[in-house]
Amino acid sequence: MSRINSLTRACLLLAALAAQPASADFDECLADLREGAQAQGIPGAVFDRTMAGVTPDPKIIELSESQPEFTTPIWDYLASLVDAEKVAEGRKLLARYDRVLRAAEKKSGVDRHTILAVWGVESDYGKLSGRWSLPQSLSTLACTAPRRRDYFRSELMAALKIVARGDLAPEKLRGSWAGAFGHTQFMPSTYLRLAVDGDGDGRRDLVDSIPDALFSTANFLNNAGWQTGAPWGYEVQLPPAYAGPSGRSNRAPLARWIKLKIKRHDGKPLRGPGVAGLVLPAGAEGPAFLVFKNYDAAFSYNGATSYALAISLLSDRLKGHGAIKTPWPTDDGGLSRAEKRELQVLLRKRGYDVGEPDGAIGAKTREAIGDVQKRSGLPLDGRPGQRVLKLLRGG
Repeated sequence: MSRINSLTRACLLLAALAAQPASADFDECLADLREGAQAQGIPGAVFDRTMAGVTPDPKIIELSESQPEFTTPIWDYLASLVDAEKVAEGRKLLARYDRVLRAAEKKSGVDRHTILAVWGVESDYGKLSGRWSLPQSLSTLACTAPRRRDYFRSELMAALKIVARGDLAPEKLRGSWAGAFGHTQFMPSTYLRLAVDGDGDGRRDLVDSIPDALFSTANFLNNAGWQTGAPWGYEVQLPPAYAGPSGRSNRAPLARWIKLKIKRHDGKPLRGPGVAGLVLPAGAEGPAFLVFKNYDAAFSYNGATSYALAISLLSDRLKGHGAIKTPWPTDDGGLSRAEKRELQVLLRKRGYDVGEPDGAIGAKTREAIGDVQKRSGLPLDGRPGQRVLKLLRGG
């Protein structure tokens, strides 16, 4: 027993010694950040109040290495972001905020359906705006991230300036692990540049003011080059075995795409403002889209093809257009949020502890899916797809 206690004490001592330099390094980094903030005119009292009790969070670094826009199959990503629930709720919000949305549309030139689509994709209309403390997440990234430390340092400074100018109190700075926050998830530097007062109270508040958030989103898209009245793009059909040019930035006049025998899926002639790019998010075997400058404006919000498509397709659905016609090149499509909740209910009936069926697929749900896959001889990846759902429905 004494030997075990000695080994335990030795391990604890080594762990403590190993942790001291990391803690010391972080404290040193915070001191440097405070000095840098003061150099930018941010009062020391604002820094101290905002950063009180901040410690590094390793989970944030882990999350920074895996972003869903770049790691999730496109059919999974869109299945839950552009589903029937989001469209139905969005149409209700179009009516509820009609006056605000039309005013934002008139001022910016950005159509109200796209403004609302950003709100829906970014935070599920304000329900999922993020739980991370920005002072903690941004200082963790600024001091310990393996890359882009200068970028996150500048975002932390921007967040401190938001507090210093009186727009928001420190406790309101909660959002994503990367620092985006508010109804439409602005980064702090974007907030300083492009947030506007939409409700006329003299403050720019994207956390508690929906008009401010909607007007600010419209201002962002306008500044990104939005063309009033122009389409973002549309779905097209490719000729058999297409192997020609593609890519958002590989632009060509419509005559070039016509010559390559590309046609609109709805049978209408190819039309649009200026040159177009051909986006193939799942390759030439999946859905294809000709995209214009307004697609680029949506892309600039997040910098991912899947994200820009989610905004664009949701805006179309909110206008009353139908879903895309071409199926995704997979035999195991993604699940809507309603289907994810159903999946969790069925897993619970089988005795798996997946928590409350809320449609959010966490570690417990993935572990349960993995066990079902293993027992059923399916590929073991823990992915919530149609194949697993059909299996569970069949008992």
